[in-house]
Amino acid sequence: MKPVSTNTLFKHCYGRYAIAAVNVFNMEQVHALFAAAQASNAPIIVQLTPAARNYGHPEMLHAMVTAAANIYPDVVHAIHLDHGNEVHAASAIAAGYNAVMIDASHDPFEQNVARTKAVVDMAHASGIAVEAELGVLAGVEDDLSVDEAHAKYTDAAQAKSFVTQTQCDSLAVAVGTSHGAYKFSGKQGLQFDVLQQIQQALPGFPLVLHGASLVDPATIENINQHGGKLRQDASGVSVDALQKAIQLGICKVNIATDLRLLWASVYRTFFHTQPDQV
Repeated sequence: MKPVSTNTLFKHCYGRYAIAAVNVFNMEQVHALFAAAQASNAPIIVQLTPAARNYGHPEMLHAMVTAAANIYPDVVHAIHLDHGNEVHAASAIAAGYNAVMIDASHDPFEQNVARTKAVVDMAHASGIAVEAELGVLAGVEDDLSVDEAHAKYTDAAQAKSFVTQTQCDSLAVAVGTSHGAYKFSGKQGLQFDVLQQIQQALPGFPLVLHGASLVDPATIENINQHGGKLRQDASGVSVDALQKAIQLGICKVNIATDLRLLWASVYRTFFHTQPDQV
Protein backbone atom coordinates (compact mmCIF):
# COMPACT_ATOMS: atom_id res chain seq x y z
CA MET A 1 0.00 0.00 0.00
CA LYS A 2 1.20 3.52 -0.76
CA PRO A 3 2.00 5.59 2.33
CA VAL A 4 -0.56 8.10 3.56
CA SER A 5 -0.32 11.48 5.25
CA THR A 6 0.00 11.55 9.01
CA ASN A 7 -2.79 14.17 8.92
CA THR A 8 -5.13 11.50 7.57
CA LEU A 9 -4.10 9.07 10.30
CA PHE A 10 -4.54 11.64 13.07
CA LYS A 11 -7.94 12.77 11.83
CA HIS A 12 -9.17 9.18 12.09
CA CYS A 13 -7.57 8.27 15.41
CA TYR A 14 -8.00 11.40 17.56
CA GLY A 15 -9.44 10.50 20.96
CA ARG A 16 -9.88 6.85 19.96
CA TYR A 17 -6.40 5.37 19.64
CA ALA A 18 -2.82 6.43 18.93
CA ILE A 19 -0.49 5.49 16.10
CA ALA A 20 2.74 3.71 16.99
CA ALA A 21 5.61 5.68 15.48
CA VAL A 22 8.59 3.32 15.53
CA ASN A 23 12.22 4.21 14.83
CA VAL A 24 13.96 1.69 12.55
CA PHE A 25 17.62 1.33 11.65
CA ASN A 26 17.91 -1.84 9.60
CA MET A 27 16.14 -4.48 7.52
CA GLU A 28 15.23 -6.71 10.46
CA GLN A 29 13.49 -3.89 12.29
CA VAL A 30 11.62 -2.80 9.16
CA HIS A 31 10.41 -6.38 8.63
CA ALA A 32 9.39 -6.69 12.27
CA LEU A 33 7.45 -3.43 12.26
CA PHE A 34 5.49 -4.20 9.09
CA ALA A 35 4.87 -7.81 10.12
CA ALA A 36 3.51 -6.68 13.49
CA ALA A 37 1.32 -4.06 11.84
CA GLN A 38 -0.08 -6.62 9.44
CA ALA A 39 -0.72 -9.17 12.20
CA SER A 40 -2.54 -6.61 14.35
CA ASN A 41 -4.27 -4.82 11.45
CA ALA A 42 -2.94 -1.53 12.81
CA PRO A 43 -1.65 1.58 11.03
CA ILE A 44 1.95 2.58 11.74
CA ILE A 45 4.33 5.48 11.28
CA VAL A 46 7.80 4.41 10.14
CA GLN A 47 10.30 6.80 11.69
CA LEU A 48 13.77 7.48 10.32
CA THR A 49 16.13 9.57 12.43
CA PRO A 50 19.14 11.56 11.22
CA ALA A 51 21.37 9.03 13.00
CA ALA A 52 19.69 6.14 11.18
CA ARG A 53 19.97 7.98 7.87
CA ASN A 54 23.67 8.61 8.49
CA TYR A 55 24.21 4.97 9.45
CA GLY A 56 22.37 3.26 6.60
CA HIS A 57 22.15 6.10 4.04
CA PRO A 58 18.77 7.77 3.37
CA GLU A 59 18.29 6.01 0.04
CA MET A 60 18.94 2.58 1.55
CA LEU A 61 16.48 3.14 4.40
CA HIS A 62 13.79 4.56 2.13
CA ALA A 63 14.24 1.64 -0.29
CA MET A 64 13.79 -0.88 2.55
CA VAL A 65 10.58 0.80 3.69
CA THR A 66 9.27 0.91 0.12
CA ALA A 67 10.09 -2.79 -0.31
CA ALA A 68 8.33 -3.62 2.95
CA ALA A 69 5.24 -1.79 1.74
CA ASN A 70 5.20 -4.14 -1.26
CA ILE A 71 5.82 -7.24 0.87
CA TYR A 72 3.07 -6.26 3.33
CA PRO A 73 0.59 -4.59 0.94
CA ASP A 74 -2.26 -4.25 3.44
CA VAL A 75 -0.33 -2.19 6.00
CA VAL A 76 -1.47 1.42 6.29
CA HIS A 77 1.63 3.48 7.01
CA ALA A 78 3.34 6.86 6.81
CA ILE A 79 7.06 7.64 6.49
CA HIS A 80 8.27 10.26 8.93
CA LEU A 81 11.53 12.07 9.64
CA ASP A 82 12.12 12.14 13.40
CA HIS A 83 14.12 14.87 15.21
CA GLY A 84 15.45 16.59 12.10
CA ASN A 85 16.83 20.03 11.40
CA GLU A 86 16.27 22.17 8.29
CA VAL A 87 18.77 20.24 6.17
CA HIS A 88 17.31 16.87 7.15
CA ALA A 89 13.78 18.14 6.53
CA ALA A 90 14.62 19.46 3.05
CA SER A 91 16.17 16.12 2.13
CA ALA A 92 13.18 14.15 3.43
CA ILE A 93 10.72 16.43 1.65
CA ALA A 94 12.60 15.96 -1.61
CA ALA A 95 12.54 12.19 -1.06
CA GLY A 96 8.75 12.20 -0.66
CA TYR A 97 8.34 11.46 3.04
CA ASN A 98 4.79 11.97 4.31
CA ALA A 99 5.83 14.01 7.34
CA VAL A 100 8.90 15.66 8.82
CA MET A 101 9.75 16.80 12.30
CA ILE A 102 11.69 19.98 12.90
CA ASP A 103 13.12 19.90 16.41
CA ALA A 104 14.04 23.39 17.55
CA SER A 105 12.78 22.78 21.08
CA HIS A 106 16.14 23.65 22.63
CA ASP A 107 16.04 27.13 21.09
CA PRO A 108 14.33 30.16 22.66
CA PHE A 109 10.59 30.30 21.91
CA GLU A 110 10.73 32.92 19.14
CA GLN A 111 13.60 31.15 17.40
CA ASN A 112 11.73 27.85 17.63
CA VAL A 113 8.73 29.57 16.02
CA ALA A 114 10.82 31.03 13.20
CA ARG A 115 12.65 27.81 12.39
CA THR A 116 9.49 25.74 12.55
CA LYS A 117 7.52 28.19 10.37
CA ALA A 118 10.23 28.06 7.69
CA VAL A 119 10.05 24.26 7.55
CA VAL A 120 6.23 24.35 7.57
CA ASP A 121 6.23 26.68 4.56
CA MET A 122 8.67 24.44 2.72
CA ALA A 123 6.84 21.19 3.56
CA HIS A 124 3.29 22.42 2.98
CA ALA A 125 4.29 23.57 -0.50
CA SER A 126 4.81 19.86 -1.25
CA GLY A 127 1.77 18.64 0.68
CA ILE A 128 3.88 17.22 3.52
CA ALA A 129 2.89 17.45 7.19
CA VAL A 130 5.14 18.91 9.89
CA GLU A 131 5.59 17.91 13.51
CA ALA A 132 7.22 20.41 15.83
CA GLU A 133 8.26 20.25 19.48
CA LEU A 134 7.73 22.63 22.40
CA GLY A 135 9.23 21.86 25.79
CA VAL A 136 12.34 19.77 26.42
CA LEU A 137 12.48 16.06 27.28
CA ALA A 138 15.26 14.64 29.42
CA GLY A 139 17.21 11.51 28.47
CA VAL A 140 19.20 10.30 25.48
CA GLU A 141 17.92 10.26 21.89
CA ASP A 142 20.58 9.16 19.37
CA ASP A 143 23.27 11.89 19.60
CA LEU A 144 21.28 14.18 21.91
CA SER A 145 21.54 14.09 25.70
CA VAL A 146 19.57 16.29 28.11
CA ASP A 147 19.80 16.05 31.88
CA GLU A 148 16.72 16.41 34.09
CA ALA A 149 17.75 19.87 35.27
CA HIS A 150 17.37 21.23 31.75
CA ALA A 151 14.12 19.44 30.89
CA LYS A 152 10.91 21.47 31.05
CA TYR A 153 7.20 20.85 30.59
CA THR A 154 5.27 22.36 27.71
CA ASP A 155 3.29 25.46 28.65
CA ALA A 156 -0.31 25.33 27.38
CA ALA A 157 -0.59 29.03 26.53
CA GLN A 158 2.73 28.93 24.69
CA ALA A 159 1.59 25.81 22.84
CA LYS A 160 -1.50 27.59 21.50
CA SER A 161 0.55 30.60 20.41
CA PHE A 162 3.18 28.34 18.85
CA VAL A 163 0.69 26.36 16.75
CA THR A 164 -1.10 29.53 15.66
CA GLN A 165 2.12 31.19 14.55
CA THR A 166 3.76 28.19 12.87
CA GLN A 167 0.72 26.33 11.47
CA CYS A 168 2.45 23.03 12.24
CA ASP A 169 0.28 19.91 11.87
CA SER A 170 1.12 18.18 15.16
CA LEU A 171 3.01 19.07 18.32
CA ALA A 172 5.35 16.96 20.43
CA VAL A 173 4.86 17.96 24.05
CA ALA A 174 6.96 17.49 27.18
CA VAL A 175 4.65 16.08 29.87
CA GLY A 176 6.96 13.90 31.95
CA THR A 177 8.39 11.26 29.66
CA SER A 178 12.05 11.13 28.64
CA HIS A 179 14.12 9.41 26.00
CA GLY A 180 15.90 6.16 26.78
CA ALA A 181 15.31 3.30 29.22
CA TYR A 182 15.23 5.37 32.43
CA LYS A 183 12.14 7.51 31.95
CA PHE A 184 10.73 8.08 35.38
CA SER A 185 13.39 8.57 38.03
CA GLY A 186 11.53 9.54 41.18
CA LYS A 187 8.45 7.71 39.84
CA GLN A 188 6.79 10.98 38.85
CA GLY A 189 5.17 9.50 35.73
CA LEU A 190 3.15 11.35 33.12
CA GLN A 191 1.84 14.77 34.13
CA PHE A 192 -1.77 14.39 33.04
CA ASP A 193 -2.72 17.81 34.41
CA VAL A 194 -0.18 19.42 32.07
CA LEU A 195 -1.42 17.35 29.14
CA GLN A 196 -5.03 18.24 29.91
CA GLN A 197 -4.20 21.95 29.94
CA ILE A 198 -2.55 21.63 26.54
CA GLN A 199 -5.54 19.78 25.10
CA GLN A 200 -7.89 22.45 26.42
CA ALA A 201 -5.76 25.13 24.77
CA LEU A 202 -5.61 23.16 21.51
CA PRO A 203 -8.88 21.19 21.27
CA GLY A 204 -8.83 18.54 18.57
CA PHE A 205 -5.19 19.23 17.67
CA PRO A 206 -2.92 16.14 17.33
CA LEU A 207 -0.38 15.86 20.15
CA VAL A 208 2.68 13.62 20.14
CA LEU A 209 4.25 11.72 23.03
CA HIS A 210 7.97 11.18 22.63
CA GLY A 211 9.72 8.66 24.88
CA ALA A 212 6.71 6.33 24.92
CA SER A 213 8.41 2.92 25.06
CA LEU A 214 7.08 0.38 27.57
CA VAL A 215 10.55 -0.79 28.75
CA ASP A 216 9.37 -4.29 29.64
CA PRO A 217 10.91 -5.45 32.98
CA ALA A 218 11.15 -9.04 31.68
CA THR A 219 13.29 -7.86 28.76
CA ILE A 220 15.56 -5.92 31.12
CA GLU A 221 15.90 -9.00 33.34
CA ASN A 222 16.72 -11.23 30.37
CA ILE A 223 19.42 -8.84 29.16
CA ASN A 224 21.03 -8.78 32.61
CA GLN A 225 20.82 -12.58 32.96
CA HIS A 226 22.89 -12.87 29.80
CA GLY A 227 25.68 -10.43 30.57
CA GLY A 228 23.95 -7.06 30.53
CA LYS A 229 24.29 -4.46 33.28
CA LEU A 230 21.17 -2.33 32.89
CA ARG A 231 19.90 -0.62 36.03
CA GLN A 232 16.93 -2.21 37.75
CA ASP A 233 15.07 1.12 37.82
CA ALA A 234 14.69 1.11 34.03
CA SER A 235 11.04 1.92 33.39
CA GLY A 236 8.72 3.16 30.67
CA VAL A 237 5.18 4.25 29.94
CA SER A 238 2.46 1.82 31.02
CA VAL A 239 -0.43 0.77 28.81
CA ASP A 240 -2.87 2.36 31.26
CA ALA A 241 -1.00 5.66 31.08
CA LEU A 242 -0.99 5.58 27.27
CA GLN A 243 -4.71 4.92 27.18
CA LYS A 244 -5.36 7.89 29.45
CA ALA A 245 -3.05 10.09 27.37
CA ILE A 246 -4.93 9.16 24.19
CA GLN A 247 -8.11 10.60 25.70
CA LEU A 248 -6.18 13.83 26.24
CA GLY A 249 -5.18 14.30 22.61
CA ILE A 250 -2.13 12.06 22.12
CA CYS A 251 -2.34 10.71 18.55
CA LYS A 252 1.23 9.51 18.01
CA VAL A 253 3.49 7.61 20.42
CA ASN A 254 7.20 7.42 19.62
CA ILE A 255 8.92 4.09 20.25
CA ALA A 256 12.65 3.49 19.89
CA THR A 257 14.02 2.08 23.15
CA ASP A 258 11.77 -1.00 23.11
CA LEU A 259 13.22 -2.20 19.79
CA ARG A 260 16.77 -1.60 21.02
CA LEU A 261 16.09 -3.58 24.18
CA LEU A 262 14.59 -6.48 22.21
CA TRP A 263 17.59 -6.42 19.88
CA ALA A 264 19.99 -6.56 22.83
CA SER A 265 17.96 -9.30 24.52
CA VAL A 266 17.83 -11.56 21.46
CA TYR A 267 21.52 -11.26 20.66
CA ARG A 268 22.79 -11.53 24.23
CA THR A 269 20.65 -14.62 24.76
CA PHE A 270 21.85 -16.25 21.54
CA PHE A 271 25.56 -15.74 22.12
CA HIS A 272 25.30 -16.67 25.81
CA THR A 273 23.29 -19.86 25.31
CA GLN A 274 24.98 -20.94 22.08
CA PRO A 275 28.65 -19.96 22.50
CA ASP A 276 29.74 -22.47 19.86
CA GLN A 277 27.85 -20.57 17.14
CA VAL A 278 29.12 -17.72 14.98
